[in-house]
Amino acid sequence: MNLEKVVFGFFVTLAATLNFGFFIGDISDPQLHNEYELFAAVVVNLIATVLKFGDRTQIGAVHLATSLVADLQLIAATVFWVFAAHVSSAGLTAGATASIVSLSGGALLANVVSLVLLVIETSSFRRS
Repeated sequence: MNLEKVVFGFFVTLAATLNFGFFIGDISDPQLHNEYELFAAVVVNLIATVLKFGDRTQIGAVHLATSLVADLQLIAATVFWVFAAHVSSAGLTAGATASIVSLSGGALLANVVSLVLLVIETSSFRRS
């Protein structure tokens, strides 16, 4: 068993599950979307991105691209949350929450693509 592949698969899967956990629920209800879960999703996605550097294959490039998309959208969601909760006079409204959750949904889609690529890559691996 290759420990590097185990760690890689762990972080890719954890990134997707944390993102899914934040995304699930009524899109406009801030009570159902925890800011700490969003923070954890950002951190784990960034770790997964770092683990994807160095793979010089075509599938590795697509892995990295999906991870960068997820990072960008999750960071945008976090910035939007901080702005809405701490800067905006309106606070964290239903509309702001919907925008934040929508951004995390885009990141979730990128994470699902990454998981599909991981499964395809794993299933096409042949032992010699």
